[in-house]
Order: sequence, then C-alpha cells, then structure tokens
Amino acid sequence: MRPARTTDDGPPGLLRAGGRALSDLVLPRVCAGCTRPGAVLCAACRSRLARPRLAEPRRHPPGFPPTVAAGAYAGPVRPAVLAFKEHGRAELGAPLGTALALAVVAVLAAVPAPAGPVVLVPVPTAPAAVRRRGRDQVRELAAHAVTELTAAGLAATVVPLLGRAGRTRDSAGLDAAARRANLAGRFHRLPVPLPPGSRLVLVDDVATSGATLTEAARALAAGAPAGPAEAVLAAVVAATERRVVRPAPRRSPATFTVRG
Repeated sequence: MRPARTTDDGPPGLLRAGGRALSDLVLPRVCAGCTRPGAVLCAACRSRLARPRLAEPRRHPPGFPPTVAAGAYAGPVRPAVLAFKEHGRAELGAPLGTALALAVVAVLAAVPAPAGPVVLVPVPTAPAAVRRRGRDQVRELAAHAVTELTAAGLAATVVPLLGRAGRTRDSAGLDAAARRANLAGRFHRLPVPLPPGSRLVLVDDVATSGATLTEAARALAAGAPAGPAEAVLAAVVAATERRVVRPAPRRSPATFTVRG
C-alpha cells in the first residue's frame, strides 16, 4: 500500500494547512525576523527590506546579470527568509513579495530600456526541494510581486520561462566554483512566446555566490529567439553583503622614550 501523498492537493495537505491555521489561533504570532509578538514581519524588520542595493557577489562570476536586492541577507532578514523558505510560513509571502517588487522597480530604473511589459521569470526550484517543502517558494514570491507591481500601475506578469534538468547537489557548504559547476547546464529556456518588447527580470529569494542567477541568465540568453538581444536583469529579496577587506594601517617605526 502506497503512503498518502503529502502535497497540498489532497487530504494530507488540507490537514497540514488546517494545523497551521489552528496553531495561529492557539499560539501568539511573532515576527519571523526578530521574534517580537504581534506581526508576521514587524515594521523594523520590513524596513530592512526597503533598502535596495546592487547585489555584488564576493567573487563576481562572469555573466552575472545586473541584480538588485531589496535588502541585505543578514540580521533578522535571514531568519525571516528561511522561515518562509524552509519552515512553512507561507504568510510571509506577502511582505517578502512586496520587497521583491521593490527590487524589480529598482533594477528597471537602474538599467533604462524602452517601455514594455515586465516579465518576471522565476528561477526554477529543484524538484526535490519542491517535494520536500510542498510548494515552490520562488513562484509564490513572484506572484505576490506581480500583485504589488500591477497595483502600482506597472504591466507585469509571471512567465515560467526556464526549465530545470538533471539533479544538483545541495549548495550548502559549496564554494563559489563548486556552485557554478553544480549548476552548469541545469537550466534551459522553454519555447514560450512573449509579448514584443518584454523586459525580462529573473527573480529569486536570495543571491549569495551569484552562481544560480548567472546560469539562469545564460540559459535565457542562449535560448532566446532570433532578433534584437533581450536585456536580462535580476531581482532578489536579499543578497549577501560583499566583504570589503581593508588593508591594515601602516605602523610607524617603533619609538622608545627614556624616562628619567
């Protein structure tokens, strides 16, 4: 006898969703970033995701697209993103999607182009991760971001333009070179027609080494139909901050004082 499916499509998924709703009634709601009671993401933590910045991986991979993050992947932002991504707190999709929409607007403003419909292209999540989580968190974020962008009067839509093939290792613990090798050739562009003049914006939850966005941008460009080259931009909720190594200050030659 096969075990019951654990996706949200059947009774087990409904039971899990019902359990989450019941826990929200019984347990006090706390901020996913700083654990203060009262909101899923408090005002102070939200403000950390309203500081658009250029994402700059420490070892800038060749082909990394122009990318804007709504905030730094540090402090309370990190546990908030992980709570949404790994711990089933789907209610965080709205505030994190708002942050993603801000990053989309910022990158479009930073790289001027002829006006046209904005197409958000979610970076494909590994099938194993979707099965484990029961959902595709990047598509959820993209959908929330489109809602925000549309409400602001921007013509935007989500198009799953990339497919994913083969298996990849968990990227945790891999250095930048190993991450690039792990993702090489994993994405491919799907034959989906786009409106003329579309502005493509890759979207993901976080950017760390830049390997995922670089490979996704390469696949989009390689599979583009003949015609004017499409400019591929990217936006993420948060990105790791680039470490700046400052040289140690030069010390003057030692001096001695003779005390009498």
